[in-house]
Amino acid sequence: MGEVKLIGSGNSPFVHRAAVALRLKGVPYELIREDLRNKSELLLQHNPVHRKVPVLLHGDRAVCESLVIVEYVDEAFDGPPLLPADPHDRATARFWAHFIDDKLRKSLWPALWTEGEVQAVPMAAARENLALLEEELQLIKGKKKRFLGGDSIGLADIAGAGMLAYWLGVLEEVAGVRVLSDEEHPAIRRWANEYLAEEAVKECLPDRDQLVAHFSATKDKAISIAKSMVSN
Repeated sequence: MGEVKLIGSGNSPFVHRAAVALRLKGVPYELIREDLRNKSELLLQHNPVHRKVPVLLHGDRAVCESLVIVEYVDEAFDGPPLLPADPHDRATARFWAHFIDDKLRKSLWPALWTEGEVQAVPMAAARENLALLEEELQLIKGKKKRFLGGDSIGLADIAGAGMLAYWLGVLEEVAGVRVLSDEEHPAIRRWANEYLAEEAVKECLPDRDQLVAHFSATKDKAISIAKSMVSN
């Protein structure tokens, strides 16, 4: 099988995606903690393009980008499938995973970290994207399914539930902005709670107080990134 290592940071929801995939498949791995303020030669060697975590090392092979890693883990190792066998269901799972990663996440960041008139456009986009996800999860609930991937956690759930169930609440607290609500998004809340209840998920969640401290300390950087996203 080859030794499995994961280069990552405990504060990253993207590293969490890779870790959950490995745990769901029952793959033992070593977590190599990366100091992102002083990036290691190991990280730069194996991800010279983006220079970001996570990076999965499987023997002498390196795999980068969190959702790519999740699909690689699903295909490379035995264990419960993370993608459906049916081609249409598999395409649907990929669609929602990329919707969460490309549209929802990228609208949430400036909605959280900007103010006043600048905040209006990304906040409207974030609420619209959350409404679309809420509608899909309401349909899933109507079909008596727990997750976007069916009855067990799959690619789309890994892409979004961790971020919305855990990281978003921390970011809302630090930013002083509320985006997700029980009243408007009951299906998202149910989905997020189902995800957090899974043992494989619990095993690789960072300490919440640690996350609050981290994002509080890097708040100025978050605001700067959000402003650049809006200006572009």
